[in-house]
Amino acid sequence: MVPGPAAAAPRPPNVIFILADDLGYGDLGCYGQKIIRTPHLDRLAAEGMRFTQHYAGNAVCAPSRCVLMTGKHPGHAFVRDNRQFRKDQEGQQPIPAETITLARRFRERGYATGGFGKWGLGGPDTSGEPLKQGFTRWFGYNCQGVAHNFYPTYLWDDDRQLSLNNPKFSAHDTFKPGENPLDVKSYARFQGKEYSADLIAEQARAFIRANKDRPFFCYVPTTVPHLALQVPDDSVAEYLGKFDDPPYPGGKGYLPHFKPRAAYAAMITRMDREVGRMLALVKELGLDEQTIWVFSSDNGPLHGRHEGLAGTDAIFFNSSGGLRDGKGTLFEGGIRVPGIVRWKGKIRPGTTSDRVTGFEDWMPTLLELTGAKEAQGIDGISFAPTLLGQRQPERAFLYREFPGYGGQQSVRLGKWKGLRQNLKPAPTSKKAPDFTIQLYNLQEDPAEGHDVAAKYPDVVGKIAALMRAQHEPSVEFPFPAVDRH
Repeated sequence: MVPGPAAAAPRPPNVIFILADDLGYGDLGCYGQKIIRTPHLDRLAAEGMRFTQHYAGNAVCAPSRCVLMTGKHPGHAFVRDNRQFRKDQEGQQPIPAETITLARRFRERGYATGGFGKWGLGGPDTSGEPLKQGFTRWFGYNCQGVAHNFYPTYLWDDDRQLSLNNPKFSAHDTFKPGENPLDVKSYARFQGKEYSADLIAEQARAFIRANKDRPFFCYVPTTVPHLALQVPDDSVAEYLGKFDDPPYPGGKGYLPHFKPRAAYAAMITRMDREVGRMLALVKELGLDEQTIWVFSSDNGPLHGRHEGLAGTDAIFFNSSGGLRDGKGTLFEGGIRVPGIVRWKGKIRPGTTSDRVTGFEDWMPTLLELTGAKEAQGIDGISFAPTLLGQRQPERAFLYREFPGYGGQQSVRLGKWKGLRQNLKPAPTSKKAPDFTIQLYNLQEDPAEGHDVAAKYPDVVGKIAALMRAQHEPSVEFPFPAVDRH
């Protein structure tokens, strides 16, 4: 008997990973938002699993993205703070050429790998640019500074600059003498004709369509809702008159806007609309059950405690969802972010998990879900069993460090959260580093309002030991007090 042809191996699932920029834990309807409409992201949560204790890689853009791409926590990751690489040139500190990124792991397995949005891990012609780090397609911004403007004069289309029909102006511009901040017409020059977020979303959909017949990894690190406050008028119109919304005339960072609260809400709702378009496309292509969806944010909202800074109003929207503080701090509002995963037919709809997870966990989790071998040399722990409805041991601890904003360390240890601040005083300061550990019981005090370190010295001791053990000194990002301690 002649054997028949061997059955073809099943196609591994696609992955679409959408990463918002400075979106707070409380900015989505499925996380309690009452003003901003996010129906499509709410649908993702309703049809998948929503994580309530998911942590970004760090408190600001570049180091958080480095944790996501490499599976290494901030004490081991290469990039540990935002830093321009070359003066007067675009691009941040590049990751080394030999870095094993999530995109590279997918590409090695035959996946099409496309990135659409903001990179921030190495400028053009450096070892860190996305086309050298596992992506076969890139469209959007390379540099975080350029990405502050949603109407740039160009975007990167793979390795070439694509000129856009937008006037040249700074994302930090303000009114000139004689311009009237109370006249809506005075704000017109802070807009262009081609909105970058729309162009980027369009290219992401084109990538999905072009690769429908093979497995793909589609990474969409959108620039929304990072400042400046810019969004087409048709989106702002949805929120006009819905609430008190005085103009932001500039002067506190970034561009002025006539209706700043409406603009912030509209940016998020427009992003949500693009998610809906991607969902519709995947269904149209018959890939709904073959596609894993992930949504998260790179850190918390801008300055959660400072109302009106740069036109934002995180207090009005409760962007931190009741958590303490925001971007730039290791308090919960700075690093606890939305985490949504949908995989039709595999993940039970409408489920919620309080498992502690972090950006370093995405690499092993997504590799396991797509049938790859276990990742080596990383700090991440796969939570694929949790997603698939299986019991899983609690994460032993979650470590974070950030040499910026005064220097900080934190450890999540079960219900406990230990935090150090002021570890890197400004060079002009005469203050010594402060090694005091604040301790919070997040089960009873999620807003971190009551330091209970004096009551639980044994817990503080365990956290201090973890802080020492998990930090490896970095030549590129020195953290003197912690390096010696």
